[in-house]
Amino acid sequence: MKVFNKKGFAALAAVAILAAACGGSTGGKTLTIGISLPLSGSALASAGPAQNGAELAISETTIEGYTLAVKVLDHAVNGAHDPAQAAADMTTLVGDETVVAVVGPFNSGSAKAQIPVSSEAGLLQCSPSNTNPDLTKGDAGAALRAGRPVNYIRVATTDDIQGPAVAAYAFSQGKKSVFIVDDTEVYGKGIADAFAAKFVELGGTVVGREAADKTVTDFSAIVAKAAATNPDSFFYGGVTSSGAGLVRKAMIQAGLNVPFYGGDGIQDGNGDGSYIAVAGDASADSYSSVAAIHDIPAAADFAAKYKAKYSEDPGSYSASGYACAQIIIEAIKAAIAGGEVTRETVRAAALTAGATYDTVLGPVGFDENGDTTQKIISLYKVENGDWVFDAQIDYAAQ
Repeated sequence: MKVFNKKGFAALAAVAILAAACGGSTGGKTLTIGISLPLSGSALASAGPAQNGAELAISETTIEGYTLAVKVLDHAVNGAHDPAQAAADMTTLVGDETVVAVVGPFNSGSAKAQIPVSSEAGLLQCSPSNTNPDLTKGDAGAALRAGRPVNYIRVATTDDIQGPAVAAYAFSQGKKSVFIVDDTEVYGKGIADAFAAKFVELGGTVVGREAADKTVTDFSAIVAKAAATNPDSFFYGGVTSSGAGLVRKAMIQAGLNVPFYGGDGIQDGNGDGSYIAVAGDASADSYSSVAAIHDIPAAADFAAKYKAKYSEDPGSYSASGYACAQIIIEAIKAAIAGGEVTRETVRAAALTAGATYDTVLGPVGFDENGDTTQKIISLYKVENGDWVFDAQIDYAAQ
């Protein structure tokens, strides 16, 4: 996978718009779908497949009487998602009157920065991957909306399900003591908290915990603290670009050869900048989750057309990016059928009470907070230098 720097990717994005890397055109009014993701440096390994999925769905779509366009903005800074840049990019998208909805963002920290901006503008956004519960639920979610109607939806289930799922997975493998490190970010700390609570509830022990933000590159001191507690497992709450692969490499170099668990923040394939690429051989005996379905309906058909367009297999969030675009497109079509296409009619259509969308992920609906009604967690392990699917749990059926 080729990695572009921020300047190079911005140029690429501009070319994509001008070249109509988007749906079929029958003239008339231009409707633009924004894509706001971290798309340069090591962040590209995680978010790039989601962009590809979204653009694939849009490229397959023709809406009579309209030109469907795409506007891609990259909010990575120094290879990692940057909430301030994410907010600035959302302001840019809001300022473009042709933008009627947005796919993104990828990281929960960026979502926390973007939601107040998109909410004030009534602009629908669909995240393929955000999992922090506080983006939508309770007082924290309400504060981001500030009394305005829900405009933010997501097709990934939340960390109050994902974190406990990974804890139960580790416990089922006989793990009874864990050392935890989180990257201090909204997503990383949140999933680590959820993992820890469930692990203890099951009868396990958290023998130690440390926090290290994305500026940390030397984890030897933290690993030494972990080794001193003699854990039988290790959990990392965070994303690859915050240092997950470096932590794992430091563990093995120090002789701390225990299984490494993480959430979807480390499940980013094995290409350039991925957890597996950074950790190298040390990535063996690593386990992760994805807050989305693995056994998607018509998986073979989706994989075939994805590979035909991008010359690579779908990534963990390719189908989720595709599904977000599908939902947005259906909302646009519903607004057209209603006689007026505005940001408000598109937003309202997407959040119609009781609506279910037929997506590549299967039937998807949203609750009163904008959270998906799918509650599926997929679990993976590293084998022979790649992530291999191991199990899938449907919490909605329990």
